[in-house]
Amino acid sequence: MINEQTLVILKPDVLSRGIVGEILSRFERVGLKIVAMKMLNATKEQLEEHYFKDDEWLIEKGKGIIKNKGYPADYDPKKAGKEIVDGLVYDMRILPVIALVLEGHNVVNVVRKLSGPTNIEQAMPGTIRGDYSHDTYNLANVSDRPIITVIHASGDLADAKKEVALWFKPEEIHNYEKADTKLHYRKGKLE
Repeated sequence: MINEQTLVILKPDVLSRGIVGEILSRFERVGLKIVAMKMLNATKEQLEEHYFKDDEWLIEKGKGIIKNKGYPADYDPKKAGKEIVDGLVYDMRILPVIALVLEGHNVVNVVRKLSGPTNIEQAMPGTIRGDYSHDTYNLANVSDRPIITVIHASGDLADAKKEVALWFKPEEIHNYEKADTKLHYRKGKLE
């Protein structure tokens, strides 16, 4: 389907560095359509819902934090995992963010491919994270902050649907046809 949607959030670093247009143009160049976009100061509650993680995730990630940050062996892994989420929530409130909904065929996978992996050390040049971030988990841990991933991109279609609904009201999402749709998707007869 060509009308699948996904959420992208340009994090505070993008705004502060003045690279909003460069990142948006990457999505447009591959043929994705922007159907909603806004700049906002995300609320703590909104971000806590966006970054909600179940106990299993908190404990698993918390174990890694305990090991990498040198916490005492008996430190509660769930609490350490919650510290990750709290750091993300804080970091996303440093400056406004730009939230957008992109639409197109296979949009979640296309956006994730363009974004590159969240582990910046694995992000290849040519991806958004590979070109605009040079952070590492080690530096983030020493600096007591989240890794700087530059953007958020929904993980799958189910997440995308939930996240789009969290960040946008239905009336904020626009339905229109781009001039290049017929050519790009070979939709209908070209005359």
